[in-house]
Amino acid sequence: MSAADGALRRRLVATTLSIVALVAALAIPSLASAEPGSGSTRAQALARAVADGRVLDLSVYSPSMKRDVPVRVLVPADRSVPRPTLYLLNGAGGGEGTGHWFEQTDIVDFVADKNVNVVVPMRGAYSYYTDWVKVDPVLGRNKWTTFLTSELPPLIDKKLTTTGVNAIAGISMAGTSSLSLAESAPQLYRAVASYSGCAETSTNLGRLAIRAVVEGRGGGDIANIWGPVGSPGWRAHDPVVNAYKLRGKAIYISTGTGIPGPHDQLQSQGIDGKTTIYIDQIAVGGAIEAATHQCTLNLDRRLTQLGIPATVDYTPGTHAWPYWQDQLVKSWPMLERALTD
Repeated sequence: MSAADGALRRRLVATTLSIVALVAALAIPSLASAEPGSGSTRAQALARAVADGRVLDLSVYSPSMKRDVPVRVLVPADRSVPRPTLYLLNGAGGGEGTGHWFEQTDIVDFVADKNVNVVVPMRGAYSYYTDWVKVDPVLGRNKWTTFLTSELPPLIDKKLTTTGVNAIAGISMAGTSSLSLAESAPQLYRAVASYSGCAETSTNLGRLAIRAVVEGRGGGDIANIWGPVGSPGWRAHDPVVNAYKLRGKAIYISTGTGIPGPHDQLQSQGIDGKTTIYIDQIAVGGAIEAATHQCTLNLDRRLTQLGIPATVDYTPGTHAWPYWQDQLVKSWPMLERALTD
């Protein structure tokens, strides 16, 4: 066996192990939690923003889904209009539990001085924010592409007196969705950012990631998304296959390597003097991030082949909220330029 063959074999083995770990790990809902001790501070920041009128909790009716969708909007302290809009998507839980931007990050304080509206849908668990071809017995009617690209933006533009300039960003499951939404509505978004998203749907790795989220965590049937696995709809929604549709946009893609980074600690001393071991974040979160790292490498290569510029950030770390907050901050200058130029 040549050295090149040996290296290829090692990569294939490592990828296979990551896939196996991914399928098992994504069924664990407690993963990717915030760092200890920050929840009360964030709750206080949100309460202040509500009192100052910076938080708007809207109930938006979706004709395509035949239901109301809660949408949380952050506006800056400076109320001058018009302003551009950043659509910011939550991960697999869709913001329906505690795993969302307001609970897990400092988003409220971070955008206070930014001249942008931040719009966060607070539903969509395990949906991949796409239009499903069938109503799912467990996860219901999902027409998120229609809602996010056709139904919601005109209402936001009118209510907030926007500039009509938009960007979209998301984490994990919604990192995949953000790329796909930007490809499906190319005139709607000037910029797109994906943090730890597996940018594939028609490959074995991409399909396993979707199965782990939709079936493993949500109890739904992935055949109800785009048809049976392998049917044309899966390829039609693959961000790598459709990467050419991102041409002309500002693009930011990030992923951890799966190797523990600055936010990963084996032990943490609690206020009661006891030591807690964060094995799930390091071992399980590391395996998930190793898989998303592989997806990101594939998208990076495809964009390079197409001559489409993108900012791609590979940083040591696992599949966890502190890293996604870091990446929002890192990507902000690019997003801001795209929204205001």
